[in-house]
Amino acid sequence: MEAVRMAHEKDRLLRHAVGKPVPKRREREMASARSACFSLLCLLVLAAGPARAGDAAVKDFFGRYVGEAISTMEEGLSKRDLSVEIRDAGNDAFTVDWTTITREEDGSRKRKSYSITFRPTKRDGIFASAMRADKFGNAVPLDPMTGQPYVRARIHGKTLTIHALHITPEGGYEMQVYDRTLIPEGLDLRFSRFRDGRQLKLITGTLIRLDG
Repeated sequence: MEAVRMAHEKDRLLRHAVGKPVPKRREREMASARSACFSLLCLLVLAAGPARAGDAAVKDFFGRYVGEAISTMEEGLSKRDLSVEIRDAGNDAFTVDWTTITREEDGSRKRKSYSITFRPTKRDGIFASAMRADKFGNAVPLDPMTGQPYVRARIHGKTLTIHALHITPEGGYEMQVYDRTLIPEGLDLRFSRFRDGRQLKLITGTLIRLDG
């Protein structure tokens, strides 16, 4: 019994020396978040698939596009104006700039703009986002474990897809998927937002190419 008591006392002293232990609930949340992140990153890799001979080239998407889209699902039907520019960023990289203007019921408009550069990876047709610099100065994706989105792009057939993965504070996930498919007029747009596998939003529309 004395040996057991001494072992407990040693454990108490060690805990006091290094600080309070992580609460069990927090440990479970962290483990859940790590598990969700790993599983979803695996799905992103598997979903990418190998590049095919019929896949479009990045340069085929270069241009400026404008159009209108319809949003459905939870928020009901709503219209929004869209503009997209896809341009060369040098060294086989490309940048996607896009702006969404939502028309509110009171007549006001809400504007959101984004710009992300993507660099080629060792896998054909798959591109990593360059949204921060690592300790060596290399442009790399953001870290989803810190609440930031993990973003990557791929080309499959005539579709340029951008995936943005968010890990929620509860350890779940939210996935945003932007599909932009080449059509004679410009681009066919399909945006989907999922949370823990449930689709929350769907936006569809057609964007007209302005420069040729």
